[in-house]
Amino acid sequence: MLGLPSHTQWRGATVGAILAVLIVAPAKTVETTAIPDLSGQWGRDMLFFEPPVSGPGPVAITVRKPDGTYARPPCCEIVTSWFGDPTNPILKPEAAEAVKKFRDMSLAGTVTPDLHGMCWPEPPPYVLGLHYGVNILQEKNQVTLLYLLYNTVRRVRMNVPHPKKLVPSWQGDSVGHYEGDTLVIDTIGIKTAPFSTVDAFGTPHSDALHVVERYHLIDGKAAAEAQQRNGAKFTPGPTFGRGVIDPDTAKKGLEVEFTVEDPNVFTAPWSGRITYRRIIGDWPEAVCSENPHEYYAGRDTPIPHTDKPDF
Repeated sequence: MLGLPSHTQWRGATVGAILAVLIVAPAKTVETTAIPDLSGQWGRDMLFFEPPVSGPGPVAITVRKPDGTYARPPCCEIVTSWFGDPTNPILKPEAAEAVKKFRDMSLAGTVTPDLHGMCWPEPPPYVLGLHYGVNILQEKNQVTLLYLLYNTVRRVRMNVPHPKKLVPSWQGDSVGHYEGDTLVIDTIGIKTAPFSTVDAFGTPHSDALHVVERYHLIDGKAAAEAQQRNGAKFTPGPTFGRGVIDPDTAKKGLEVEFTVEDPNVFTAPWSGRITYRRIIGDWPEAVCSENPHEYYAGRDTPIPHTDKPDF
């Protein structure tokens, strides 16, 4: 008959069993999501904002029909009309009147000065809708976005809050962070001035403007279909001063979903989208040169200048 093990034997067996469990049991892993690679050149062969999946959307383009009324154009005419729809329910009365005034002036042959045409710095969301390309540089503490025309530069500080005392500026203060596979950029402190608008249709904003952008990679075929659906006109050679859109739909596209809040101008927050695809070719150097006489049909228009240093 076998005897019971001694206390020392039990203790040794117990320690051995624990060690066996520690050795055999797999270590618990912590699930992490890699930071998405958004770097490089992205382009689109159309202008303006794309509508959101659901909910209130941006001021849309309209065209004037033969009977004098206005309507949304077919997709392929999206870049031939610059008239906004002042009946969009997101607009408060004064904002709707501003959009209507902008449209009426354009129809009368008066070119209305705006941020893009006057070479002024362009804040979000305006800058998203008026450029055919963006070059993204991702670094640990900063994401830099270079836009096509005159290489407009936006610097997004990462993983930091907005300053407590924020001085309004043309592009506002942008801070960012990653949420899984999405780059989130939060912008406030955008300066209000005579040409301050959120789009190319004269939609104004106040100093309460708050913009949140979400950048994430999407299926390449879906990106191509979204661009075509929203008015892209593909060309076989280099266009808009940059390389061509890469036709390979096996490569990921880039979607930017953004939300705009400004209770002084809009009846509710609204959203829009921008769809990019990869660009083949070198990133060009572009210069925006003021031409206040010929471009504006001989009319004098203000040129950006400063009377004192800003530092």
